[in-house]
Amino acid sequence: MAEIQLDTPVQFVKGVGPQRAQQLAALGVETVEDLLLYFPRRFDLRKQCQPIDSLTDGQTNATVAGEVISSQMMGRGARPYLLCEIDDGSASVQVKWFHGGYLARQIRPGLLIAVSGKVSSYKGMLQLVNPDHQIIYDSQGAKLDRDELLPVYPASGKLSSNVISQVIKKVLPQACHLLQPWFPKEYLATRGLPPRPEAVAAMHRPEDRQHWGQARRRMAYEECLLMQLGIAILRNREISRPAHPLKNSPEIDRRIRARFPFKLTDAQNRAAADIAKDMGRPRPMNRLIQGDVGAGKTVVALYGALLAVARGKQVAIMAPTEILARQHFDKINQYLADSRVKVSLLVGGLTGRGRQRLLAELAAGDVHIVVGTHALLSEAVRFKDLALVVVDEQHKFGVEQRTGIRGKGFAPHYLVMTATPIPRTLALTVFGDLDVSVIDEVPPGRGQTRTRCVNHAQLGKVLKFVGEKLAAGQQAYFIYPLVTASPQLELTAANDAYEEFRKGPLAKFGVGLIHGQMPAERKNAAMRDFHAGKTKVLLASVVVEVGL
Repeated sequence: MAEIQLDTPVQFVKGVGPQRAQQLAALGVETVEDLLLYFPRRFDLRKQCQPIDSLTDGQTNATVAGEVISSQMMGRGARPYLLCEIDDGSASVQVKWFHGGYLARQIRPGLLIAVSGKVSSYKGMLQLVNPDHQIIYDSQGAKLDRDELLPVYPASGKLSSNVISQVIKKVLPQACHLLQPWFPKEYLATRGLPPRPEAVAAMHRPEDRQHWGQARRRMAYEECLLMQLGIAILRNREISRPAHPLKNSPEIDRRIRARFPFKLTDAQNRAAADIAKDMGRPRPMNRLIQGDVGAGKTVVALYGALLAVARGKQVAIMAPTEILARQHFDKINQYLADSRVKVSLLVGGLTGRGRQRLLAELAAGDVHIVVGTHALLSEAVRFKDLALVVVDEQHKFGVEQRTGIRGKGFAPHYLVMTATPIPRTLALTVFGDLDVSVIDEVPPGRGQTRTRCVNHAQLGKVLKFVGEKLAAGQQAYFIYPLVTASPQLELTAANDAYEEFRKGPLAKFGVGLIHGQMPAERKNAAMRDFHAGKTKVLLASVVVEVGL
């Protein structure tokens, strides 16, 4: 066999072969380099092995190793278990794994295995129940006479962490030195970072947890640096592209502000000034507007949209859900009532002649502002002169989706809105290609948000408190992590809670339900009823997390 290289397919690594190579490929590992950079998610401490005849009932964190003498599935019904007997020459011990059918093919008589766990007694015999285990393929290199950190890799149903560990253990000494060092020794020394080959080796086989921590710091530094370089390249590419400069003027500013039945806050004015300044330049704006729910981000985005319309251009506003898109559409139409600005809505539910008519109006430039969802990304959607793209909750869209909408115009200006609190340092790291404006105050009259955490035993008090608020004319959301119940998760589902609430003490106030799996008509009806006060209680999945 030829000498191993970083680009050598894993199939040709000793102990892999075609079938296991396919299993590794499913995990994103196709070459030797991929294998070296496939890091453990954690390390478990396996204590030094002791003779089986020294085990005592009740002993915790005991580790023994020996040959598997027998292995068979036992029991029926709800609690089947895999029963093994392990012998190390001094004595034998029983090991049980309840619901251990997935181990039956792995743990077979004749194998050498180490197990760690609590020792108990059953019918006068010592046993370990559901212990951690390690199949030992190399008895000489297993270091059973000392404590050892065992890597736990992200695995699959067909490929265990233990198998991945053994493959990487064989490759490390052959290939780790092939990794190219990226930084001069002096650069690393001043930052207290080890060379790349040493760090990668320590990520798999550290001497102790401190050694692992040093390696993780080195790899994290590398990852962050690469991300920042990538962001710098993207930013440089964007700002080097020409764009339509859309100059503001006192008259345009006056006409835009006249559309709002209130004065903008100081924070909104600062954000609007940032947007106007960016859009007036001959290069694309790339700006993030961050502010809490109710801070008035949509008004600021509409200011930028109307500036573009005033200069004869088109605007696309993209929201992650149809509910939020309709909310933006309705609010914008309220502000622009009796104006000459035409605003349209494009969502997945729009089909037939209505859709074709809207597409034709967009292509002809007859629609000035279009609000929509992922439907805006369709190849059939074309603009006459798109100059501004506004994306609400950018993290809900993939990179290709965000790039796709921007590709529908000549280097359009780009504005992102988010209610997700982002510390400035994190914003500079993750959104380094975007300038950031923060709306850090809410309009007058908005209430103060209070957050309280209570356990489920206090649900009765919570319902009483909510009932008093509902009786006073207020409304309430109840948010659930699931739409329907899952046997794997002990979490309450929105559908189940809805059935309970319809019969509970809050039913007299009107209870509604909304989640992402409902047809658009039912979702819209639920929101209309809640908005009109027909229902005072709205049970929802996380579909409402992007704001309503």
